[in-house]
Amino acid sequence: MSDKMVEIRWHGRGGQGAKTACLLLADVAFSSGKHVQGFPEYGPERMGAPITAYNRISEGRCTIHSNIYEPDYVVVVDETLLTAVDVTSGLKPEGAVIINSDKSPEELKPFLAGYPGKVATIDAGRISEEFLGKNIPNTPMLAAVVKVSGVIGEEQFLADMEQSFRHKFADKPQVVEGNLQALKKSMEEVKVGS
Repeated sequence: MSDKMVEIRWHGRGGQGAKTACLLLADVAFSSGKHVQGFPEYGPERMGAPITAYNRISEGRCTIHSNIYEPDYVVVVDETLLTAVDVTSGLKPEGAVIINSDKSPEELKPFLAGYPGKVATIDAGRISEEFLGKNIPNTPMLAAVVKVSGVIGEEQFLADMEQSFRHKFADKPQVVEGNLQALKKSMEEVKVGS
């Protein structure tokens, strides 16, 4: 196992795009030359049900093939999960939890079971509504993860995402521009507390 491996666990609800963001992060990290894993944990597949997804990103080949029990970073796409799921379970104290919320990191700290590490917040819902016209928090959350974790260089990330969006939405240039603006805004606005 490489000492440069970063493990990320995503918590969201079905339909919010946590799985999609997890897989996008894997694609972009792969494009930047890293070894990656990106996979969801399947439970009841229904809209609104809690879901979990995982990323492993490393410089060297990854030989671990299990869920992630001691992540470096946890991403919470739906703030209501803070009272429904132990999102900080196993989270390394030197890591961070990144939460989609309009609240400050300090306001959410009491909901994190005494987690001593960094807490970051981003109002991904507002940003996605502003730039994409609807509440699809996964794109802004993806940018917040990259900003907080530093797992991929920001310029490299934005360039790779632009290429991915241009390919995926070739016939919808306005969607490409909206997604890129959402990524940039998220990187500017993510708040990291102690």
